[in-house]
Amino acid sequence: MQTFDLEAQDLRALNTALHAQAETLSQANWEVVNAKGSHAIAVGLDAPIEVTVKGSTGYYCAGMNSQAKVHVHGSAGPGVAENMMSGTVIVEGDASQYAGATGHGGLLVIKGNASSRCGISMKGIDIVVHGNIGHMSAFMAQSGNLVVLGDAGDALGDSLYEARLFVRGSVKSLGADCIEKEMRPEHLEILADLLERAGADAKPEEFKRYGSARKLYNFDVDNASAY
Repeated sequence: MQTFDLEAQDLRALNTALHAQAETLSQANWEVVNAKGSHAIAVGLDAPIEVTVKGSTGYYCAGMNSQAKVHVHGSAGPGVAENMMSGTVIVEGDASQYAGATGHGGLLVIKGNASSRCGISMKGIDIVVHGNIGHMSAFMAQSGNLVVLGDAGDALGDSLYEARLFVRGSVKSLGADCIEKEMRPEHLEILADLLERAGADAKPEEFKRYGSARKLYNFDVDNASAY
């Protein structure tokens, strides 16, 4: 494992070394120490490497991630895993605003709570939050899955497209065009897989599913995969 100390070297050097793995893949396992809330740690990765961050991070940690596994042993600031394409991002603590925003793929796991606007404009990412989420989460979420083991704040799923929302706890209020929907066998199967992958101790039958009423946009079932 390659250890990178952010007190001894700067952030640009770290991200340059991590980006180089897309070409050489010479070092698969990295450990970042003395993170101390630094911003933009491990952004834009595009290689099947593992990065362990010791401590909390600032904004946009693991943004635009592709293929890599980034494990934060602390909390994360705004925009963790923003515009994520693939791979896995795990946050052991809490996450600030708009975690996983605009994510196209991959899995984001937040072991603590997530603040407001979690998963806004999701485009295929899977997000599992072990705690609670704040208001306006999954706003305009297009596709993917948001799983919440705790409670959800106001206006969940406002202006939702075709993302699936699963909440075990209470929902303070639903946003425009978001409704509770039937939990069918295929949804239980999807949820069971996500809970297992996220290491979440919960049963799919304990959750409710929420989705779009499809009254705010023109929906054609033949084009469902495009949403």
